[in-house]
Amino acid sequence: MYKPLELFIGLRYTRAKRRNHFISFVSLTSILGIVLGVTALITVMSVMNGFEKEVRERILDMIAHMTVRSFDGRLGDWPQVVESTRQHPRVLGAAPFVEGEGMLMRGNDVRGVLVWGILPEREASVSSVAGKMEEGQLADLKPGEFGIVLGRDLARILGVNVGDKVTVVTPSTNVTPAGVTPRMKRFKVTGIFYVGMSEYDTAVAFIHMHDAQVLYRLGESVTGVRAKIDDLFEAPFVAAEIKAQAMGQYWVRDWTSSHANWFRAVQIEKRMIFLLLLLIIIVAAVNMVSMLVMVVTDKRSDIAILRTLGATPLSITKVFIVQGAVIGTVGTLLGVVGGVSLALNLDAVVSWIEQAFNFRVLPSGVYYITELPSDLHWNDVWLISAVSFTIGLVATLYPAWRAAKTDPAQALRYE
Repeated sequence: MYKPLELFIGLRYTRAKRRNHFISFVSLTSILGIVLGVTALITVMSVMNGFEKEVRERILDMIAHMTVRSFDGRLGDWPQVVESTRQHPRVLGAAPFVEGEGMLMRGNDVRGVLVWGILPEREASVSSVAGKMEEGQLADLKPGEFGIVLGRDLARILGVNVGDKVTVVTPSTNVTPAGVTPRMKRFKVTGIFYVGMSEYDTAVAFIHMHDAQVLYRLGESVTGVRAKIDDLFEAPFVAAEIKAQAMGQYWVRDWTSSHANWFRAVQIEKRMIFLLLLLIIIVAAVNMVSMLVMVVTDKRSDIAILRTLGATPLSITKVFIVQGAVIGTVGTLLGVVGGVSLALNLDAVVSWIEQAFNFRVLPSGVYYITELPSDLHWNDVWLISAVSFTIGLVATLYPAWRAAKTDPAQALRYE
């Protein structure tokens, strides 16, 4: 009895049994539509976040959070750059590297690769490659011995194992009395790594930095310095601070800019999927409009009596807004519970489906990621909940306006 009149009547209309069972059916389908839409949105967005996290981690297993390079491609004072970079409080480690293009040859098999010259003892401070070794170790790369570490898929393409020889051909040339010949060097395979991304497993090879300097005729120079940040999401800010300290002498890039196209594509894809799945909630809202319009028609005499008792058109509007808001809130809350529960237990659900129907959702022979990842972001949950509730609230405006326009005399003429 202490509730506002509009809230009391709106809640009573929501709980009351319908004389018209079709209205009850449409009301139920509206709630189910909102539940399914919210559940699907939360689950799919969590899966998209999971895939993004998996791929990002695999990319960052190979590349550093930040790189410092010279504008001419040859960094001669790299020891000072390494030391100054490591002095930043957010930097966990820094190491020099040499980067160059080349081709690997073994018999009739030829493959274009990206050759990285590294210092094995420092590589663990900037990347996780050492932990991805399937055969051999990065420490097996010794200066002057011309050893090479290949990705697993690249080794399979060339048909080599640890201990075999491959020939590295660089874009530079040698001028001899016999003419211009490509610069080539024989390397011994000392290890094989596997990251889980074709971009690296089929097109990257590691050699010792000293051997890379000899191969690419860099002398004592390197291509640049790689650094690892304590929080990878702070990399753009740390890169900006280091660039400011260096007075613009070096080209400083972070991982977000070096893979900007990929991350931009993922964000666009997430937005499009969000909009497409939002259509489920919109369809449910249209059903809610139909249901409320039928309720207004069914309650014309009740509305007329309320008007004759002194209820204003605004009060009548609020009554039906309350009724629609309750339906939207119930559907949203049930959808959030279902979506969060499914996102947090997706691995168990997928495992049960695979066992029940005897098939693999992500076959290992096709996909590098064999488990369906899920990464629930509560910001997404709040956003989806707010959008769903807003759509449900907007859907009540037209029926409520129509109820407020009911003419008491016309509605009670034949009562």
